Formats: sequence, C-alpha cells, structure tokens
Amino acid sequence: MGSKNSSSEVSAAELNIFGKGTVVEGDIRAESSIRVDGKLKGKLVCKHTLTIGPGGSIDGEVEAENAIVGGSVKGKLFVKQKLVLESGSSMSGELRAAKLIVDEGAIFDGTSSMGNKVEERPIPKPPEQ
Repeated sequence: MGSKNSSSEVSAAELNIFGKGTVVEGDIRAESSIRVDGKLKGKLVCKHTLTIGPGGSIDGEVEAENAIVGGSVKGKLFVKQKLVLESGSSMSGELRAAKLIVDEGAIFDGTSSMGNKVEERPIPKPPEQ
C-alpha cells in the first residue's frame, strides 16, 4: 500500500536546467543534477552531475559529484569523482578532481590537483557588501 519513495527523496535522474538566455547571480544548492546553458555568477553546490553546455558559463565556485564542461568555468571547481573538459570548453582557475579527462581542444589555465579522493570542504560565503 505505502510507497518507500517519498517526495523528499531525490534521484540522479532529476534535472534542473538553466536555459540559454538565463542569467543567475547568487548561491545555488541542488540535491539533483543540473544543466547550465545560460550564465551563472556565484556559488553552486550540486550533489549529482553538473553539465555545462557549449554556451553555458559559470563564474564563481562550484562543487559537484561529477561534472561535464562544454562551456566555460572561471573560478574554483571541485569535483569529487570525474571531471570531463570537452573539446571547445575552457577552465580558468583552481581545479580539484579525483579523475580528470581533457578532450583535445579544451583550454585549461590555472592550477589542478588530482587524486583518489577529493576532500569535501565547505565553500566559504562571499563577504557581504
């Protein structure tokens, strides 16, 4: 009679989409996957997979379980499992990932740290203005 799945449980199959032409400034925390085809400036914490489409961009700090970057990231990117920088993508800043795949044609300018486990660390809050 009763279902074991409650509405508060989130699956990796759920997806939040920031479409082309969407501009978001601020902090975002998601228990599900996120796709960014627009622009995000701020802090993003994604408990599943972050996908940045070819026209998408993030300027700020990002923490995700897995990430696929087809657009651009400027700032800090912390990925607990696998990070893929696709051809045509660009990453500028600090990168930490357990596994890193860089396709031919991707651009990376910054520092990187890789290993079996990326430590979970809180992303500091920006100073109030």
